[in-house]
Parts: sequence; C-alpha cells; structure tokens
Amino acid sequence: MSLFSEQILTWFAQHGRKNLPWQQHKNAYRVWISEIMLQQTQVNTVIPYYEKFMQRFPTVDDLAAAEVDEVLHYWTGLGYYARARNLHHTAQYIYQHYHSELPKDIEQLQGLKGIGRSTAGAILALSDGQRHAILDGNVKRVLARHHAVSGWTGNKKVSDQLWALAEQHTPDTQVDDYTQAMMDLGATVCTRTKPRCALCPIQHTCKAYQAQTQTQYPTPKPRKTLPVKTTQFLLLHTKDNYILLRQRPMHGLWGGLWVFPECDEGTDIQAFCQSQWGLEVGQIENGTPFRHSFTHFHLDITPIYIALQKKILVNRGDWYHISQPQNWGLAAPVVRLLQQFTPTTEDLFK
Repeated sequence: MSLFSEQILTWFAQHGRKNLPWQQHKNAYRVWISEIMLQQTQVNTVIPYYEKFMQRFPTVDDLAAAEVDEVLHYWTGLGYYARARNLHHTAQYIYQHYHSELPKDIEQLQGLKGIGRSTAGAILALSDGQRHAILDGNVKRVLARHHAVSGWTGNKKVSDQLWALAEQHTPDTQVDDYTQAMMDLGATVCTRTKPRCALCPIQHTCKAYQAQTQTQYPTPKPRKTLPVKTTQFLLLHTKDNYILLRQRPMHGLWGGLWVFPECDEGTDIQAFCQSQWGLEVGQIENGTPFRHSFTHFHLDITPIYIALQKKILVNRGDWYHISQPQNWGLAAPVVRLLQQFTPTTEDLFK
C-alpha cells in the first residue's frame, strides 16, 4: 500500500463519513441508487430524496415493477431526469436478465444503461470490496490538485492521466474505505472553493498546495455564452382546482415529465385552446416571467393564467388536481408554479 493511500485511510478512520443512509444495510442496489443520485448533486440534497426513494422502491424488483411516471415523481426536484429513466430501464433489465441482482463483473455492469466506468467501479468497490478505481468530480479535484494536472478534465488526454493516477493510488485492500475516503476528502476538505488544506492528510505532498495554486485546479471547462429561448406556459385551470398538464415524450427535454401546455409569444390563446382541446376559455392574465436554466441554454418562461368554467375530456393531456396532488413526475418549473398557484382568484371566473 502506498503512503498516499495509507494517509487517506488513516484520515478516513478519524474523519470520514460513515453514517450516510446508503452506508447502512449496504448492498449493491442501495449503493447503485446513491451513486446515480449523487451525480451532479450534493450529498445534503440527495439524502431526503434517497430516503423517500428507498422507502418506496427498496429492491430492484420494486423499482422494475413501478411505472416510470411514479419513478419520475420520486425524482422530481433532483434534475437530470434521464438518470431516473435509466434507473428504471436498468432495473427492469436486471430483473429480466440477472435474476434481480446487479452483476459483479465490471464489464457487465458498465454495459447497463446509465452506469459508466466510475459508477461501476464505485458500486463494486463499496458494496463488494473489489479493487476498482473511481473518478467522480471530487476525486478528479483531489488528484488534479495533488499532482498539478492542468487542463479541462473533460479532455481525453487529461482524463486518461487522471484515470492512470486513480488506478495507481487505489490500494489492494480496504478498497471500500479508500473509495469512500476519496469522495469524502473532495466533498469536505478539498472543496471547489476555499479548500481546507490545513485539514488535508496529503497536504505536504500536494503540488498545488506547495505552489499555493489550489484554486487553479482542476482547470474549469471553457465557458460558452448560453443561448436564451422563450416560451409561454398555459395554466388552464377550473374553479374546482383542476389544471391541464401534458406528458412530454420519454426522450428529450423533460423526458417523461408532466408540464403545462406551451405556446409561442403572440399566439391567439383563445383560438389555440379551441383548436388543440376544444376548450372555451374565460379570463386570461399574464403572470410574472422567470428563467429556468439548463446545461445548454436558458429558458425564459411566461406563465399565462387561463380560467375555464369546466374540464372536459381532452386529447394530448390530462387534468391534475392541485389540492390533491397525484404521483406524477413534474418538471421543476411546474412544481414552482403549482406551489405559488392561487386558484381561488374570483376575478378570473367572472
């Protein structure tokens, strides 16, 4: 075992996180769910979602048997919804082809939808003690600083260099503790801004610390100016608290989630509602515009509140009861608007 890994393990024994929900009653399924949730998302945000998700879907069989819409409902608010769709798809595949057990072969595990090299390594290291390196965002930051690896980590040459270092440092024993320790060190000590170098067990061999260039690593992704798109959300609602939603296609933006109907600015809303759903609309009021940002663009949304005297059977949509929420997967801006919604505004129904 190298001095690097010894120091990491010694630090973990004293300071590592050992009471996270997915560390209790540990198995491959529980670790898998946590690793997917933790992608692009901080631990404190994940914990309540994880606990509710595991309470509803405690096993692969439970997840495989559920409707994807319910899975998306339990994911609402975590973002990056392809993760939830991939989880559901993979759970069904595991149920059908692996007798409800995640494979313990890393090649087979990596072949499953939504599970990449680092995630597969983490699952097998944490749940089965297999020696596999990982390279999530936290580990990239620790290694890039310690070895002063320049360049954006999304670049293949840089990524290959970091993978080689991750493999080099991963010990043959106590792999589960080491793997958790590296993630913990990046999350709690070697943080993105204001790293707590005085608490770091590998401070004295860290090249970035020696040069006082910690915040220069890893090199940030080259920035691009994000384009801005606009849309109007139509909040078609009745006096008895029903509102019209439609489900997005499974692939693409908000895949599988329920959203408000949309139209472009300048649309004749009365004519649009009549032609799309045969709805006779009453009072129409513009709400306050707001911005929702995605990875690749900003979306400026204007909510339009539209009063309906009654709901009717509609194509390409369904009625959602605001006061009695159903287990539907809702896009984040929809959740926001529903939470702010005041359907008893009498003026809209005059």
